[in-house]
Amino acid sequence: MEPLARSAALTGYPELCRTLGIDPRALLREVGLDVPDLADQDNWISASAVAQVLEASADAAGREDFGLRMAELRRLSTMGPISLLVREEPDVRSVLHVLIKYEHMYNQAVRLSLDEAGDLATLRISLDLPATQRVRQVMELGMAAYYQILKDLHGGRLRLRQVCFTHRAPADPDTHHRVFAADLRFDAGFNGIVLARRALQAANTEADPILRRYARQYVESLAAETGSSDAAQVRKIIEVLMPAGRGTASQVARSMGIDRRTLHRRLEQSGETFTSLLHAVRVDLAPRFVADGRRPLAEVAPLLGFTSAGAFSRWFRVQFGVSPSQWRSEH
Repeated sequence: MEPLARSAALTGYPELCRTLGIDPRALLREVGLDVPDLADQDNWISASAVAQVLEASADAAGREDFGLRMAELRRLSTMGPISLLVREEPDVRSVLHVLIKYEHMYNQAVRLSLDEAGDLATLRISLDLPATQRVRQVMELGMAAYYQILKDLHGGRLRLRQVCFTHRAPADPDTHHRVFAADLRFDAGFNGIVLARRALQAANTEADPILRRYARQYVESLAAETGSSDAAQVRKIIEVLMPAGRGTASQVARSMGIDRRTLHRRLEQSGETFTSLLHAVRVDLAPRFVADGRRPLAEVAPLLGFTSAGAFSRWFRVQFGVSPSQWRSEH
């Protein structure tokens, strides 16, 4: 399946677009996304779509530094649950090993490696995306985000030797120099960050070894869930899209960066169908929506993907043995 990324990858995107005078909703719509998709940072979306919308936005705004400006809006918490563990790692080397080990928990398209040779250490970054796809903005966003994490955890003392990009230099590199404060190399043979090997030993003075143990146990339990089946991922996306009226097979497939036929084939391999997952999500959400007395029952049907209140009422009675109004009065 095409790699996915947490929607946190687009943290600050709507705000930056508006600052630069471009329409985030229109640009997101071009890649099958919408602003509400970004509300839940743990929502999984197509990594390819993230790269596409950043490139389109940079073009629309006429800003080659769009990805770097996005990075400046991020915080460590944007990394999601692994930020809890990263914050408690004792030194730079340990932080990098965590980011490498759990890369699939925040972006399945990212490939990290740490090379240590002589007195230098190099964090190499690549993306598992089509070779024909433009990735300048998402690559610069990622590089800046990793650097910011390391710098923030070590009181701003971390210094880089070089920052290397395989793409050409921008017409105006001022933002690049401000963000990285390092020797910049464009048209390089790899994308990565080069620092002194001894810098890997730089201590994180705020780390707590006891909290680290608890954080590691928590992250490892989540990592097992993140590596779950295609069906589990599809169910999660249905839960996010359905209340917005977009929980159809076509919309879910588009959100994942695949076509509808591929979606059905992979679900079949998992022993599921889209219809069975949709039904399971409805069974899970319907009692919660109906029991919420602040929500008119007329609003519940569209939230669960039903075209009419009558169709929803008949379905609900079959599943729960009573009408929605009866359920609400009893619960």
